[in-house]
Amino acid sequence: MALALYRKYRPKKLSEVLGQETNTEILKNAAKAGRFGHAYLFYGPRGTGKTTTARLIAKLLNCEKRKNNEKFQKLGEPCGECESCKETDMGMSFDVVEIDAASNRGIDEIRNLKEGISAAPAKGEFRVYIIDEVHMLTGAAFNALLKTLEEPPSHVIFVLATTEYEKVPATITSRTQRFIFRKVPKTRILEKLNLITQKEKIKITPEALELIAASGEGSLRDAESLLDQLGSAGDEITLEIAEKITGRTGLKKVSRLVELIIKKDLKKSLEYLGEINEEGHNISQFTKDLIHYIRKILSLRIDESLEKIMASELTTDEIKTLKELAKLAEVDDLIKTIKSLILAYTEIRYSPFALVPLEVALVENLSSNRNFLS
Repeated sequence: MALALYRKYRPKKLSEVLGQETNTEILKNAAKAGRFGHAYLFYGPRGTGKTTTARLIAKLLNCEKRKNNEKFQKLGEPCGECESCKETDMGMSFDVVEIDAASNRGIDEIRNLKEGISAAPAKGEFRVYIIDEVHMLTGAAFNALLKTLEEPPSHVIFVLATTEYEKVPATITSRTQRFIFRKVPKTRILEKLNLITQKEKIKITPEALELIAASGEGSLRDAESLLDQLGSAGDEITLEIAEKITGRTGLKKVSRLVELIIKKDLKKSLEYLGEINEEGHNISQFTKDLIHYIRKILSLRIDESLEKIMASELTTDEIKTLKELAKLAEVDDLIKTIKSLILAYTEIRYSPFALVPLEVALVENLSSNRNFLS
């Protein structure tokens, strides 16, 4: 059975973890100095590298080359070649214990963990416990974990990972070194997807690849999974194929409708929206994309220097289009449109007629224009 792309191209070194440079630099410096903490808490959106980084810490701690080569230790990276590193990569290391707190959330599981940590590591110097989705533990389980987390044996390191930091008790978080994992910028996801398509010889158009990167919404894993799914869709993955499978609309189509809205051409706006609907696109997602796109135009209309912030999410051509549209738009009109679209998006989610709230929003904003009457 073929290995999933997100597993096949999982980072083997800290420097390969995309979009989390601050975190990886701190961890590399800790590795160089040999000053690891006894407990870490990684939190942030799904698919941003939390579990991957936890495994890399496990590799670093027991890497045989780091242990025996002082010069190599100064790099702050695992070698990836020794037996310990290979076992960790394959998920076969007895010194790396991964626990899914979503399905092992009770006090009995934590008691079993407490009983096991006193045992010496099987091969390496350290035993690493990775508890994923730690926020799912029960209150009793957190209490059972508390004392162990505060004073674990010297050979034990805990790495807790969660997508919902606010659900983790302060008594737990205060006993860990905390690292926030942010969404990966679309441009960085696009770079990684480009690399994968070249190595896997996947034929795909640039527009389709951009749509997949955007569909990940900051999650590299989600984007890689989508690419994996689309890889068997045909000889070449086109934008049309990507749109059908992801349920999202390419940025050019969003941009075209926004241009018509800014020009206050209701007739053509409704006609184009009808075409979008006939093509079978997800109207709820399309409305959401419209809101975000017009928000970016509003930002540039108010302050052009904000394009520096957008550079990580959009290509040069996309920013150029946004700036051109910003020159055509009025701030009050943009604000009014965004408010109407937000209301429409709320109604679409609960309406059996998904297109109607969006059509009404366009009519309310543009019907006073004479193009509608012609």
